[in-house]
Amino acid sequence: MNQEDIQNIRSEYLSASLSETDSNADPIKQFDKWFNEALKAEVAEPTAMTLATATSDGRPSARIVLLKGFNDDGFVFYTNYLSRKGKEIAKNPLGSLLFYWISLERQVRIEGTIEKVSREESEKYFHSRPRGSQLGAIVSPQSQEIADREFLEAKFGEAETQYADKDIPKPSYWGGYILKPRLIEFWQGRGSRLHDRILYKKIDNKNWKKVRLAP
Repeated sequence: MNQEDIQNIRSEYLSASLSETDSNADPIKQFDKWFNEALKAEVAEPTAMTLATATSDGRPSARIVLLKGFNDDGFVFYTNYLSRKGKEIAKNPLGSLLFYWISLERQVRIEGTIEKVSREESEKYFHSRPRGSQLGAIVSPQSQEIADREFLEAKFGEAETQYADKDIPKPSYWGGYILKPRLIEFWQGRGSRLHDRILYKKIDNKNWKKVRLAP
């Protein structure tokens, strides 16, 4: 495909709108509303979100992770603490999340500070996962170079034998994070690229200021 063909790819967004009066004063409640609408609409992978982190000198990286819970405190996901994102979070706890529910023509962008959840919360979630996922967390040295696929499959087989008929312990290097938001933006696609953007800024521990942004 040539450059001109790429430039001519576009869609018109006409499915809905978002106003200051229609949006909840609490962005977590607004997120809950949109999230449930995404579930009802059977959006593909509604919990998928882009997590952006950065090194201490500001070099960014991004990847898809899955939302595993949210509340007034923030948005929870799980991973290997020794992965690239884990190492970046340890040195620079500022991060950003992005949900894109394409069939609803909606985005939610969240910025804040990332912290580990409690060990108890990580243990509880780890043991709720399918057994194969638990074994995968143990055998995969996430983000490290490995020789080939066979390395992983061999390690997995060894772990299956080792923990046959046994509970699988949560690795110390695996667990949850919560991104505590300071900014949440809701984006609704509109016609002629005049999209609706409603931004919430946290002004203290409980209160948010809501403003409209130009598209």
